[in-house]
Amino acid sequence: MAKDLTNSNVDRQNILNNQYAIDAIESQIKLSGFVFEGKMIFFKEQVVDFFEVTSRTIDNYLSQYSEELAANGYEVLRGERLRQLKLQIKDNHVSEIDFVNISAAQIGIFDFRSFLNLAMLMVESERARLLRQAILDIVIDAVNAKTGGGTKYINQRDEDFISSWFKEENYRRQFTDALRDYVDMGKFKYPVYTDRIYVSIFREKSSEYRAILKLHKNDKVRDTLYSEVLDLIAAFECGFADMLKRESEVVGRKLTVYETDELFRKFETQALWKPLIEKARVKMASRDLAFRDALHLQLEEYITPLQAEEFERFLGEKSMELADRLEEAKDVMKRLKDRG
Repeated sequence: MAKDLTNSNVDRQNILNNQYAIDAIESQIKLSGFVFEGKMIFFKEQVVDFFEVTSRTIDNYLSQYSEELAANGYEVLRGERLRQLKLQIKDNHVSEIDFVNISAAQIGIFDFRSFLNLAMLMVESERARLLRQAILDIVIDAVNAKTGGGTKYINQRDEDFISSWFKEENYRRQFTDALRDYVDMGKFKYPVYTDRIYVSIFREKSSEYRAILKLHKNDKVRDTLYSEVLDLIAAFECGFADMLKRESEVVGRKLTVYETDELFRKFETQALWKPLIEKARVKMASRDLAFRDALHLQLEEYITPLQAEEFERFLGEKSMELADRLEEAKDVMKRLKDRG
């Protein structure tokens, strides 16, 4: 899906909050700035020269996007930190003509993140446009490098995935047993009410979800779901299975299609589900856009930028391929068995 960074705050933040992507971009672009307080910074005149725009253009962006740029590292130095900067400039024999008016009462500085942020916003500069293209390519490569070349199963890199997956499998069995024992329908009842749960939680049937993620015929939907979504599906399956059992016992027979449909309507509209469903929708829609470049149109209103912790969770040191986690789980079980 083509991204226009100039128009999407979510897409910008999903790059700027991803430290792995930032490191890769910094390594490949190799811009030289001025090192202050242990990190590279750029003065406004350097930015003007690089993007080949006027100082007024930079000021306009600083005014229009002041909160966003400040949140991503732009700052105006005053007082003691300004004094330290000026001393460092003098010690390094930097020409103020090339960089900054050293007698100024305040000096604005861009760190690397805010420099990239500005490049993502600026429409007047051809260099900014080319840099945006490079950024998008580097980000894709950085994520693929971390995930082994694909993000279809990036959900499985979460340390909570295996636990949620196994639990959901058990509740899934309870759910299908309840449909078998308490609902008077043919075998198509299993996909029908599975889809009812999916639509209730994330507004998509399994076929629609498959199309969005471009899953193959043999790919299992549940294997691609995040742990929070699996937990909520398990809660739905467990709760509705119990409701089917109790209602069937009350009437003394299996339930009809119409009775089952009405029972599910009552079940899914319980107020207790609302905060859990909203959380699951935010997680799924936001992560899929950031990691899989997959847009769930039905959940577009729930999309928010991922925070740095989310990138660490799925790309960082704690993340692990499913095969490694399963092997680790086997080792734990073996040690427990030997101990017993």
